[in-house]
Amino acid sequence: MSKLSVVLPAYNEELMVGKTCRVLAEVLTEAKIPYELVVVNDGSGDRTWEEIQKAGERDANVTGVLFSRNFGKEAAIFAGLAQACGDVVAVMDCDLQHPPQTLLEMYRLWQEGYEVIEGVKADRGKEGFLHKECAGFFYDIMSKATKVNMKDASDFKMMDRKAVDSILSMPERNMFFRATSSWVGYKTTSVEFEVQEREAGVSKWSPWALVKYAFTNIVAFTTFPLQFVTITGAICFICSLVLMVYSLVQYFTGSAVEGYTTLLMVLLLVGSAMMISLGIIGYYIAKIYEEVKHRPRYIVSKIIHGSEEDLERRK
Repeated sequence: MSKLSVVLPAYNEELMVGKTCRVLAEVLTEAKIPYELVVVNDGSGDRTWEEIQKAGERDANVTGVLFSRNFGKEAAIFAGLAQACGDVVAVMDCDLQHPPQTLLEMYRLWQEGYEVIEGVKADRGKEGFLHKECAGFFYDIMSKATKVNMKDASDFKMMDRKAVDSILSMPERNMFFRATSSWVGYKTTSVEFEVQEREAGVSKWSPWALVKYAFTNIVAFTTFPLQFVTITGAICFICSLVLMVYSLVQYFTGSAVEGYTTLLMVLLLVGSAMMISLGIIGYYIAKIYEEVKHRPRYIVSKIIHGSEEDLERRK
């Protein structure tokens, strides 16, 4: 049978990474699927790396990748894809909230000829109302950009080697894996799964981190914020025309125009719109600046294959 690589980005997951590796090994061994587990330690501050090393000592199919510092989940996913050598590659979270048994259904669909198998959430688990609404707004934007329904999308997916190579060939530094894996195309299907309760540890996503993550990925994948600048400019222009007509009517009918208050409101409106617009444009320029510097997405400090250890300084 063809080899399956499973990429597991891990950040401060000392309580879960060892169990996740054991559970995946049991599920895939029982199904007689050749496998490798690529666990990427994204600059964790706890004993995650030590647990990955222990997992490698127990199972020669475990590959551990250690970052020199925290580079973020997206970088960890791409580092895992770069290290994976299987004919088909799956990406899933390291906390078992993505059910391992679903990998078997994904693998079966891949054998049937599908090249990208998306894991779609049957529900979003225990999320607050505000979180769900904000997530819905974010995925509406990304769905329009990718022309793919991403409302219940996740990082849990399986891809043929061709799709993985296509993603890795893209030169840009700032990429949104969840959208990029849909954008590349190929024969695609989806599998529903239930988000499982986290068994140990806590979520690493604070409200501010989620907002930053969403805005960064919107800018990385779509020009929607720049369209917002254009729309804001059009609204300000229309408002100025209405105010001009109102002022002329007042002037020719002999009525005095309350200049100071009106002028102050207009200046505040236009000034606020300009500052917001400049902020959005500046953010895009900052991202362009990051791209033209050609700095690496991540730096690998160390790699282990089972119990064997390699030192790398990488890109």
